[in-house]
Amino acid sequence: ERLAHRGATGADPKTGDGAGILIQIPHDFFSKVFKGLPEYSKYATGLVFLPQEKDERVFCKESLEKFVKKEGLDFLGWRSVPVDDMDIGKSARESEPVIEQPFIAANNTIKDQLAFERKLYVIRRLAEKAIHSSGIKQKSFFYITNLSSRTFSYKGLLMPYQVENFFLDLKDESIRSSLCLVHSRYSTNTFPAWDLSQPFRFLAHNGEINTLGGNINWFKAREGLLKSGLFGKDLKKLLPVIVPGGSDSATLDNVFEFLLLSGRPLEHIMMMLIPGAWEQNKFLDEKLRGFYQYHACLSEAWDGPAAIAFTDGTRIGAVLDR
Repeated sequence: ERLAHRGATGADPKTGDGAGILIQIPHDFFSKVFKGLPEYSKYATGLVFLPQEKDERVFCKESLEKFVKKEGLDFLGWRSVPVDDMDIGKSARESEPVIEQPFIAANNTIKDQLAFERKLYVIRRLAEKAIHSSGIKQKSFFYITNLSSRTFSYKGLLMPYQVENFFLDLKDESIRSSLCLVHSRYSTNTFPAWDLSQPFRFLAHNGEINTLGGNINWFKAREGLLKSGLFGKDLKKLLPVIVPGGSDSATLDNVFEFLLLSGRPLEHIMMMLIPGAWEQNKFLDEKLRGFYQYHACLSEAWDGPAAIAFTDGTRIGAVLDR
């Protein structure tokens, strides 16, 4: 609620640009509202925005279930997420998706939690591509806020003060987290939408990436050269890494997610994407200069005014632009 001063509103004073909160999986709470869950880290979940039209909603849910089973994981079921939309704006309510929550269990072939996260990433990308290339009319309503065994995101086309009243889950005292990442979006290069609300899956970004066009084109140009021992043959299922039509923040989040699940620590990735001002700094340690020089060959800087908070669900950090 302390961010209420910075979000934007239009002619509809109760519809903002989006706000939300990213936390660690609240295992005690989910075990209470969905019976039969495995132990923490052995299952995954996330909010899924779905079409208002019933048949199209069923199509989207069945598509996600199909890819879960196809990739060898166990689909446990859906939970309808309780919401109260009485106090949100008219335009937010008109575009409001149906919000449900899938639960997916790991199996014995999953070696560790990050391997589970990689498989969930593959499933999400397969479902996103299948639904967005389908012929259903309300495919723009479909969006997976995140699908993870580590983190969970409550967000929407809301103003900060509306978040806890809209998502009734947040009133339950059994929800606990060692970290939280919050944001109130002020949209600049894309119109407000439920799916573009922040935080994203790994970060919240305040500012604007001015080099966005070049960053997207260079990343796409390198996709043919990508290799990963961790993803193996699954790598092709992820492409394109950057989802078309996203905001600059959503695009940066796509790349951050890919690099993190490919094996890099989160601070390493942020130093790759938003490097410090190293080229003319005579006082910089030579090892650090070497780090920046090397990674300049792999990735262009994502430059522009930026304040970014980021987390992988175990650690959390923040960085400013250079």
